Amino acid sequence: MTKVILFDIDGTLVLTGGAGQRAMGRAFEELFSVPNAFRHIDMPGRTDSWILSDAVAAHGTPWAAADRTRFRDVYLEHLRHEIEQPGARKGVMPGVRPLLDVLDRRDDVYLALLTGNYEEAARIKLEYFDLWRYFRCGAFGDDAPDRNGLLPKAMAAVRGCGGPAVAPLEIVVVGDTPLDVACAAASGARSLAVATGGYDVAALRAAGADVVMEDLTDTLEVLRTLELGSRKIK
Repeated sequence: MTKVILFDIDGTLVLTGGAGQRAMGRAFEELFSVPNAFRHIDMPGRTDSWILSDAVAAHGTPWAAADRTRFRDVYLEHLRHEIEQPGARKGVMPGVRPLLDVLDRRDDVYLALLTGNYEEAARIKLEYFDLWRYFRCGAFGDDAPDRNGLLPKAMAAVRGCGGPAVAPLEIVVVGDTPLDVACAAASGARSLAVATGGYDVAALRAAGADVVMEDLTDTLEVLRTLELGSRKIK
């Protein structure tokens, strides 16, 4: 039986040293003349479109439908610059690259993304860290304003890419926030939460995650958690 493993990005696979927040802030100021617009906006686990809507509401910004596309395009321009800049806590999360190498070679796993990032933002971030190549498709912040709507979109994308159609219990969402856990639960999937972002083990357990780990460094333990046995690689 093939399992579909859906990975979050920020705080789960990588940390960008604040590149995303800086790029969003620069784009908002450029378009709406509001500096530091996201300083008090809750970001972890939310879709980019949700974060933008919160900022617009918080600052009472005059808004038109076309502004959403304009903001995304300007944000992506800034992100391409900001991702190259140094920042605290910037890099691939512990154990991620070895784990992806192992999972990518297995014949009983299909890797995809489930992230609140706009699709092109996800690509910019993961290509910078040479991780984009592991994922053939996924669901992104362009696809649904609420993260809970992304898992069905992800599975439709997987099927559209020639991947398997599987029951919810054969889907595992790997993320670092309570919203990742809630997204999995909303569709009957399982969740593996990692305390590599802004939430500790206790908070992720309290959110109802099926499994919580400090990080992904123990590849064999992750495989056991994913209920993957000793099947041969491709």
